[in-house]
Amino acid sequence: MNINFYMPVRVYSGKNCLNDNYSQLLNMGRRCFIVTGRTSARLSGALDDVLEIFCKHGISYQIFNEIESNPLTSTCKKAGELARAFEADYILGIGGGSVLDATKAVALFCENPFWKHSDIYERAVPSFHKPVALIGTTAGTGSEVTGVSVLTNSETGIKKSISGLDCYADIAFCDYTYTLSALDDVRVSTALDAFCHAVEAFLSNADNETVNIFSLNAISLLVPYILNKNFNEHSEIDFEKIYIASIYAGYAINTAGTLFPHTVGYYLTESHNIPHGKACAVFMPTLLERAKKYCPEKLGTILSTLNCELDCLVSAVNSLCSVDVSYSKEEAEEISLRWINGVKNFDRSPGGFSYKDAEQALKSLIF
Repeated sequence: MNINFYMPVRVYSGKNCLNDNYSQLLNMGRRCFIVTGRTSARLSGALDDVLEIFCKHGISYQIFNEIESNPLTSTCKKAGELARAFEADYILGIGGGSVLDATKAVALFCENPFWKHSDIYERAVPSFHKPVALIGTTAGTGSEVTGVSVLTNSETGIKKSISGLDCYADIAFCDYTYTLSALDDVRVSTALDAFCHAVEAFLSNADNETVNIFSLNAISLLVPYILNKNFNEHSEIDFEKIYIASIYAGYAINTAGTLFPHTVGYYLTESHNIPHGKACAVFMPTLLERAKKYCPEKLGTILSTLNCELDCLVSAVNSLCSVDVSYSKEEAEEISLRWINGVKNFDRSPGGFSYKDAEQALKSLIF
C-alpha cells in the first residue's frame, strides 16, 4: 500500500482563521507585497481584514491589483519587479485560483531579476523565491495547497503550468466566508473544477491510498451540488463543505496530478473564454467512458460514493457545464497537434491518451 505524500503548506481553515492566526503573517516580515485581482479581494472582505491587521501592527504594504483571469507571465513579472523595488519580505495573494497561481510566480520573479517573462518555464527547480502566504476567495482550484501555478505565456497565449518545491505557499488561510461573495457562475465553475480534480486524481495512474482518501472525501462533500441540476439557483449551499472539498481535491492532485480534461480544457479557456472549471468538466463524460473501459472498479467506487448511475452523473455534469464553441473539425485536428509529442497528463489518464484522442474529444463538442 502506497501512502506517499508531501505537504509543506501550513493550513489554517474555518471562519475567522485569519484573525485567529494573524501572528503567522506578522512572523513573515514587516513589509508585505499584496497581489489581488480587480475586485474579489475587496468584495470578499479579506483585503479589509488584512489591512486592518497591518495597520494595527505597523506592517508596511503595497497592493498590486492587476492580475487577470488566466494570469499572464508578463503581468507576474511586472508585479515581481514592483515587489523587489518595494523590498518586500513576503508576497501575500488574496483571490481566486488565478490570483493564487500568479502570486507564486510573482514570488519567483521577485527574486530573479534577470529573467525574461518566459524564463519561468525553463527555470532550475527549485529557484529562489520570496515566501508566500495565500488567502482564497473561491472554492475550486486548490492552489492554496498545490505546488503548481498555471500561467498564460504572454507571447503565445497558451496556458502552461509550472511546478516544483518553489511553487508551494508557506501559509494558506482557508476561510469559507471569503467565498460567499463569488458570483453564481463563478461558484458553479469552481465547484466543477474541484470535482474534476477529485475524480481525475482518483482515476490517475499515479494515485495511491492517500490520494484516494482525499479524492473520495471531496467527491462525497460535492455530491449535493454536482447532482443538483438546479445548482445555479440552489439557495441552501454549505459553502464550508465546498471549500473543504476543494482543499481535499487540491491535496489529491498535488500527488496524483490532473488528467487530459485539464490539458484539453486549457484550449477552451484560451481561445473561447470558457471558465476553467467548465472547460475541464465538459470532457468529464469522455474521461468517465474511458474509466468504464480501463478501470471499471475505480469508476464503480466513484458512482457508489455518489450513489448514482453513470448516465445520471454524465447528465448532471453536462447540465452544469454546457459550452458554446465555434471551431471546425479541421481546426480541431490542427489544435490537437500541439499535444503530438505527448503530455504527462495524457500518460496518467486511464488507458493512456493521445493527441488523436484529444482531437476526437474536441470534435465531440461540435454540434
